[in-house]
Order: sequence, then C-alpha cells, then structure tokens
Amino acid sequence: MKKFWITTLGCKINQYESESIRERWLRMGYEQADNDAEAHEIVINSCAVTQAALRDLRQTVRGINRRNPEGKVIIAGCAAQVFAEELAELPGVVDVIPQERKFELLKLEERPEAGESETIFQPFEIDDYERSRAVVKVQDGCSHRCTYCIVPITRGPSVSRSADDVLKEIARLLEAGFREMIISGINLSHYGREFEERIDFWDLMERIEDEFGAKWGGRARLRISSLEPGQLKERALEIFARSELICPQLHLSLQSGDSSVLKRMGRGHYKPDDVLVFLDKLKEIWPVFGLGADILTCFPGETEEEFNNTLEFCRKLPLSYAHVFPYSIRPGTAAASMKGQLDAQTKKKRGRLLRELVEEKKQEFLHKISEMDSLKVLFQNKNKGICEFYSTCILEDGFENEVPRDLVEVKPVAVKEGSLTVKTK
Repeated sequence: MKKFWITTLGCKINQYESESIRERWLRMGYEQADNDAEAHEIVINSCAVTQAALRDLRQTVRGINRRNPEGKVIIAGCAAQVFAEELAELPGVVDVIPQERKFELLKLEERPEAGESETIFQPFEIDDYERSRAVVKVQDGCSHRCTYCIVPITRGPSVSRSADDVLKEIARLLEAGFREMIISGINLSHYGREFEERIDFWDLMERIEDEFGAKWGGRARLRISSLEPGQLKERALEIFARSELICPQLHLSLQSGDSSVLKRMGRGHYKPDDVLVFLDKLKEIWPVFGLGADILTCFPGETEEEFNNTLEFCRKLPLSYAHVFPYSIRPGTAAASMKGQLDAQTKKKRGRLLRELVEEKKQEFLHKISEMDSLKVLFQNKNKGICEFYSTCILEDGFENEVPRDLVEVKPVAVKEGSLTVKTK
C-alpha cells in the first residue's frame, strides 16, 4: 500500500490545505506513514513569504532526501508558484505543483478548466484535523498589492468561500468534537467582494453567530486569524459586543507604526492612531483581551526617526505578543527595486529592540491575567494548552489519562518562562 507523508511550512491556510489533502488521500485508500523516512510519497506544502522560508524549504527537502533517498518528493504551494525551476533541481523532487494547481493533489474526478482556479475558491474542505484546534478557511488570495508582499503573486487575487459552505464545515467540526476553530484567510478584509450579493467578513461572522452562538456559546469558541487595521470600525465593535463565540483576542496585520512607511508599503489606507482609538473602544466590550501583531521593520528607506515612531507606537499598544520580521527582498515586488535597502546589522539591531519591547509587553500581560480567578484552556497535550487570550498555559501535574477535548476551566498559579502555570479548578 502506498504510504504518504505531508510536511507543512508557513501559514494556517497551508495547514488547512494539507489537512484537506491528507483526508482525501486516506479516503482514496492510501496509508499515512509514521514519518517521512517511511513514506513512498512526501508532499511539502511550501511558503515563500520571506527569504528564510525559502531557505527552510531547501533544508527540509535535503533532510528528507538524506533520510529517505527513494522517497518521491512533491513540492506544492507558494514557493512552487514562484521558484519552480530552482526547486525542481533539489534532490528527490519528482514534481513541483504551484499554488494555483494545488487542488490537483485532491485528485478530483472533475477538475476546473485551466486558469479557472484563479477566480473560484479551490475545493478544499475538511471533516477532521490532526491538531486540537481546527482551521476553517474562508478566503484565499489578495487583490491588494502591498509593495513588499509576494502573496498576490503566489496565491493570486482574492476569492471567497460561500457562507453556506463555511457554516457546514463548522457544524461538521463541532460534531467531530472540536471546541476551538480559527477563522482564517489570506486577507479577510476582501471576503465576499466578488459575490453577486455583496457581503463582508463581519456579515459572515454574524451568520456564524446566528447559527451557533446560542447553542455553543461558552462550550466552543472561535478565533480570527488576522485582521487588517482598516477593518477595525464600528461594525467590528458591534459583532464583538454580541458574540458568544469569539475569543477576546485579536491579531492585527499592522506592519509599521509610521504613516510615511505605511504609504511606501502601499498601506496608506489606515493610520496608526486609528488603531489606538479602536482599541480604547474595544476595552468597553472586552476589559481584558489578548493582542498580537505582525510588525515589519527595516522597510527600504526606513529612517531612524521612522523606526522610533514604530517603536513608540508599539509601546502604546496593549500587546500580549507579536511577530517581528526584518524586511527581506521578495522577487517581483515593487519594494525589491526601491532605494535605501538597509544593511543586515541595522535589521538585526532594530529587530532586537522591537522583540525586547514585545517580550516586556508579553510579561506584563501574563502577570495581569495571572491574577484572574479562572481561565478556559484548550489543551493540546497532557499539560500544555491555550487560554481564551491566546496565552500558553502549562498544567501543574498534567492529565494522567486522555486529554479532554472540551474547554477546561483552570486557575492561574504563576508566571514562568513565558507562560502561565495553571491548575484545574
């Protein structure tokens, strides 16, 4: 029997698509290997968002080939969309399937016509998930070309999944026992733009709430993968105020805290101060909430003053974590040819200063929620889980037997090594 293994690099959307492929191959009678060394075919679902992602991909392929010289490696996804010729030369690689053709791995009997995948939502869906938290993909691609970003090249223009299909998948996952789902997309602000009956992301979240809120509120929860700052308006506050499902935690695609840098990035449609105003209003709905952000430093031409503006802006934010990325040139993007490319030493220094600030903010937040009477944790293994604020929680003694799939009420005990120590109530 043919054995397969899937390795996933990059974002939650890749995780979702890998799960969809895995389920389809199992239904077709293939067997999932215990590891990549035992597999006949290995699919690597790739990422191309940074230079580091491409480096990790090369290392992954070479490592698999050393462990399994006879294994047939298939590289799929975003890196395959842009670097196909280069990747085809790596050892053990038998096929390179770009993002726009990734659906072919599902081996559908009826495939879309050539090029149709650019305008329709590709037919990925799931019934299960190998992780404790399931991803629900509602949107793909991006039609807004930020000057630094390769995603519109790798994933194409924005396409949305029908609300009915989203509701059906959430229902399946709840029935299968999942109690936390991540509503995910590449650019959620573009959701529904191409539908004849125009709806937006908040309309989708309202439909989800209407369908599941009354029955599942308090017993299951939703997270939103990443929001554009331009989505943070009164409509968002309305949805958060009435929702019984959405976790009190947001992740924002901020990128910079300097308006001039944002304009050069092609992100002049929001201003940093608007984010602060929204978050102040949000405190009236969620007195305590987790806040994460993506921060891109050392964009071409970023001056010391512009960097300090970002640093000071982040100091004002109630961050509980953040992902800090030094800018890296991505082929085919406008920023790749911009003047003022910064040196590695500057990138290292500015990245370090931002990460130190983020760590300080994270510790402050952990101590704040450590004083709460209780938290609800979804455990991923016998002693580690995530609370509603997206902070890592470590159970003092761990579970002796099977890990519960329900949300477990716990009491914080201490802050230790970047996480909360908790005990069951």
